[in-house]
Amino acid sequence: MIRQLPRWAWLGGGLLACIAGTINTVGYLGFRHEAISHLTGTTTLLGIAAADGDLGEGLHWLLVLLAFLLGAMLSGFIVQHHTLQLGRRYGVALLVEAGLLLLAVPLLHAQMDLGLYAASVACGLQNAMVSTYSGTVLRTTHLSGSFTDLGIALGQLLRGLEADMLRVRLCVMLIGSFLVGSVMGGLAYRWLQEDTLLIPAALTGITGLCYHVYASRSGRSL
Repeated sequence: MIRQLPRWAWLGGGLLACIAGTINTVGYLGFRHEAISHLTGTTTLLGIAAADGDLGEGLHWLLVLLAFLLGAMLSGFIVQHHTLQLGRRYGVALLVEAGLLLLAVPLLHAQMDLGLYAASVACGLQNAMVSTYSGTVLRTTHLSGSFTDLGIALGQLLRGLEADMLRVRLCVMLIGSFLVGSVMGGLAYRWLQEDTLLIPAALTGITGLCYHVYASRSGRSL
């Protein structure tokens, strides 16, 4: 199914992985020093808080998880379909993500957890929006699946077996894009601090508008 991915899906996936890397970097460098774009560590921290009987921390980590889930729910509500194809309401979803990131900036400046929750909703929306093509082909906010698929392919090659090189290229593209976004976020944070989130907000907003124009010219509704 990867071979059916159009060029715009490859470009969009790389851009969104880059955006997720930047968002996650801001979370790590911010006042709570926590990940935003992936939830394995967050779930672990929730378990640790529960084991320690720390209700305050436990509630925080639970809200981060629920915020990401809410974002995925928003994606399902907006996009509505399970197949990634031109003409779906991705432009709307991207504009909503941009709005959530803009909302997060002043809240993070005030060191309010609500800013982290808003950013987590944005990441959940983004990840669900682009993972609807052939199940788990595109995951742009975390890299465990990409590294796993890459490792499987490399292991097959070492055994002299045939590997799906197109999947390898996709994994390398997503990993590299996320890393580039993390580097960009780290560099920008030195001067902009929480305002660094304005960069992914602008990118998602511009991408959403461009997608709207592209789909409209193709004669398809968003």
